[in-house]
Amino acid sequence: MNKKFYITTAIPYVNARPHIGHALEFIQADVIARYHRLKGEEVLLLSGSDENALKNVQAAQSAGVPVQQFIDENAVLFVELANALGVQFDVFQKGSSKEHHLSSQKLWQLCAENGDIYKKSYEGLYCTGCEAFYTPDELDANQECLEHPGRKLESVSEENYFFKLSRYQDKIISVLESDELEIVPATRKNEMLAFLKQTLQDISISRTNERAKNWGVPVPADDSQRMYVWFDALNMYQSGVGFGLDEQKHNKWWPADIHVIGKGIIRFHAVYWPAFLLSAGLPLPKKIFVHGYITSSGQKMSKTLGNVVDPFPLVEKYGSGAVRYFFLREIPPTEDGDFSYEKFEERYNSDLASGLGNLVARVLALVGKINPKSFDKLRIPSEVEGQIQSPKLREIINAAREKVDTALEKFQFQDALIAIWDVIHFCDRYIEEKKPWSFDFAQDKPDQKEVIDDLLLAILAIGTLLKPFLPATSEKIANQLQHGKGDPLFPRLDRNV
Repeated sequence: MNKKFYITTAIPYVNARPHIGHALEFIQADVIARYHRLKGEEVLLLSGSDENALKNVQAAQSAGVPVQQFIDENAVLFVELANALGVQFDVFQKGSSKEHHLSSQKLWQLCAENGDIYKKSYEGLYCTGCEAFYTPDELDANQECLEHPGRKLESVSEENYFFKLSRYQDKIISVLESDELEIVPATRKNEMLAFLKQTLQDISISRTNERAKNWGVPVPADDSQRMYVWFDALNMYQSGVGFGLDEQKHNKWWPADIHVIGKGIIRFHAVYWPAFLLSAGLPLPKKIFVHGYITSSGQKMSKTLGNVVDPFPLVEKYGSGAVRYFFLREIPPTEDGDFSYEKFEERYNSDLASGLGNLVARVLALVGKINPKSFDKLRIPSEVEGQIQSPKLREIINAAREKVDTALEKFQFQDALIAIWDVIHFCDRYIEEKKPWSFDFAQDKPDQKEVIDDLLLAILAIGTLLKPFLPATSEKIANQLQHGKGDPLFPRLDRNV
């Protein structure tokens, strides 16, 4: 039986259209999932829509649209974005579904049976953007949220249910220090351990119906309260694979092998989520991969600054392959990275149009000059490296394959692509050295045939290596090799227009 591999993206709020930060995370998760499928594993990639947040209710009210209609319309956009990017979600779990509600109530009941849920009055500062309470020492100098500066926090006083987070402080420290729950990169692990070395406060895990506007998952046995969004939203990783609904399915897939998330929500995933699972007696996820943010021309994206980039026009204009390549090659996997149209088009022209696309076009043009009577039809072998005659070319392709495997195990997408482009650059130099355009193909010389065959096999190898990263481009390369021709993979952009 094949090994299972269960991977999730974060569950995005659907209070607005998706932005390029969502595109980055979707692409990263898809690359990891495709890589594990290529290894022969049975893979499930889950995403979904976080639909029970107060910010969704407020956005729907501002739009003058019923909440369910509002979130349904926005959730579709996230699915459409995934499709446009060539991202394959196996499950897209909706937070407002009946199944998710039942699953989350099951998690609540397990935590309650363990004595970890109690009710008390509370007063605190609430950031609707984060859907979280903060203490004054967690805010900036202006007493504003670090994630949402300039947004006034709401002073809230109500009676809620609380979770005994403090009870799990030592255990969570232990699982993080031992890498039982591994956090990548290590800097984020250290950040969470520093937070855990402070005195943990119990956290509110419900909202009154009045403040929740009667929206969200009802608290079991208390019709006056709704679950705090971060209690139910984290459980989407389980409800999407049958927790509380299909025990056999849940046992097959859980625990998650990896959660892919942004740095702004690491505390919820590395502290709160493990605590809920420990309380419920459920296995912990194995790994959390944390990426940074995308800035726009050096500035944090915000609607106020008007620099938020819509990913849909980007894909429509440049294609999914170009968008996937830029985010994987230009944006550091675990740090913040910058987007600008100038950088995008420079990378497109240099690496894709003049690099990969030009190489494929040059070699296919050479093949077009070959007399079919003099050369056998190229048969694509299953083991590429064993068929290439040039020792140096064979060596660099083998090295690239090893580097890609090593890099993907560590989520180093940039390093993997650099290794693939090393093959492309070598092929360009190989062409300049051998000058195959000067061959007299009518003479049917074996050494000339070897050069052409080597280049074709190198392109096949490049296309195969690109499968997790640029799946549509990889497929186009395979088709062009089959037919000996095709449209340019990446037409060069005229930046003067």
